[in-house]
Amino acid sequence: MKLLAAALLILLAALQYRLWTGNGGIPHVRRMEQAKAAQLEENRKLEERNRSLSAEVIDLKQGLDAIEERARTEMGMIKQDEVFIQVIDRKSLTPPVTR
Repeated sequence: MKLLAAALLILLAALQYRLWTGNGGIPHVRRMEQAKAAQLEENRKLEERNRSLSAEVIDLKQGLDAIEERARTEMGMIKQDEVFIQVIDRKSLTPPVTR
């Protein structure tokens, strides 16, 4: 009887050791849950970015307003018969380098 109790106690200790330290144990499961939460947050951000890009693509395909806005902001284009005035602050100018 003592031998059976000792064997069961050793088996219980081995199972507890595996539960607390082994692969698939409690610490491993917690790390995996944290990684899952981080991945879900990353996925949410990427889905939002994809929705934004999809809306922009639809806008570019359907309307000329978005194309005009991009041409103005990114390429500095202006319409025909439109006056463009650029004001440069003297403080932001740097003198040319002389050698």
